[in-house]
Amino acid sequence: MEIYSASDAKREFGELLIKSQRSPVHVTRNGKPIAVVLSETDYQTLKLQSLRTALIEGEESGSTGELNMEDIRKKAKQRAGLSPENA
Repeated sequence: MEIYSASDAKREFGELLIKSQRSPVHVTRNGKPIAVVLSETDYQTLKLQSLRTALIEGEESGSTGELNMEDIRKKAKQRAGLSPENA
């Protein structure tokens, strides 16, 4: 796992992008994690997995209530660790 400080990531952005195509690159500021840079392919895979999980849980819940796409998106983002509540 590659780890860059924010200043190194800024200075070596091109190299960071190249490395992110092989595996996610973590970025820290003052020693604390602030971001992860990953390939578009990895990002799309995560989104698809999150959507599949949400759909399966919805089917298994047996709930026939109204579909609220905003709630579905919010739950998917939370599961994927993309919501502010998980920051």
